[in-house]
Amino acid sequence: MAESPSLKSYMQNRRSSPVLQLGEPGPSRDEIAEILSIAARVPDHGKLAPWRFVVFRGEERERLGRSLAAIAQEQRPGIGEEILKVERERLTRAPVVVMLVSRAGPHAKIPEWEQQLSAGAAGMNLLIAANALGYAACWLTEWMAYDTAAASVLGIEPSERIAGFIHIGSNDQKPFERDRPELEEIVTWVGGEE
Repeated sequence: MAESPSLKSYMQNRRSSPVLQLGEPGPSRDEIAEILSIAARVPDHGKLAPWRFVVFRGEERERLGRSLAAIAQEQRPGIGEEILKVERERLTRAPVVVMLVSRAGPHAKIPEWEQQLSAGAAGMNLLIAANALGYAACWLTEWMAYDTAAASVLGIEPSERIAGFIHIGSNDQKPFERDRPELEEIVTWVGGEE
């Protein structure tokens, strides 16, 4: 089978950009739609689409950041202004932030675990699609992905879970390489000596 050298090379060297290195320009509305269309093309047993996307852009990110900071302050009395500033800026560190929401739940035929895996695949496709359009991206969860008060502020239903926040923007710095596992540590061969 012929392989695509550019895709192979990209996948061999794919890295996330640190969120603090992301800046303008970010993708346009049409580019975001293209990215999300690609993100949605994942294995999805039963055609359930057990995930959805919420796109944060513009000034609304600042309002939500103030709400998240208020939650953090309420839950951790005495946190300093420096930490509150970080909380206010969580959704403004990149021009676009896409919240990936898992809608996995009980189903007569499709195990919830398969639905969760589909959401994870959508997140990975989202990162790859953003990179394919020339943008840098970073997938984070952080505390607000697991906090019920934050979930309410972010529009998450009780039956949903936040799978992460994908920050998208431009980065003129080369992302650093991190250690990767040796294949011998993560691969078990069963049968065949070729």
